[in-house]
Amino acid sequence: MKVLGLIFAALIALMQYPLWLGKGSWLKVWEVDQQVITQHEINQKLKMRNAALDAEVRDLKQGYDAIEERARSELGMIKQDETFFHILEDNNKNTYADGKAGEGHPEQ
Repeated sequence: MKVLGLIFAALIALMQYPLWLGKGSWLKVWEVDQQVITQHEINQKLKMRNAALDAEVRDLKQGYDAIEERARSELGMIKQDETFFHILEDNNKNTYADGKAGEGHPEQ
């Protein structure tokens, strides 16, 4: 009778093996589920990027305002009869030449 119980226990253990460690085991299902979640997040980011690109393409096809804005910002173009002012910031306002206060300042 003990031998029959051991045989049944061994058979149950052998039947459980594919469930826990086999090709379609719980661990593999969990890993695939995590990959699916990660891929959904990537897809959402790509959908948002595609929507922004689609809106930009539609805007460029429909109006000249977007084209003008790109020409101004990326190419530095200006309209005819327009005056361009380029303002430079003074980066030396709060710096000292040799670490000594007062050198290189216009106040002195």
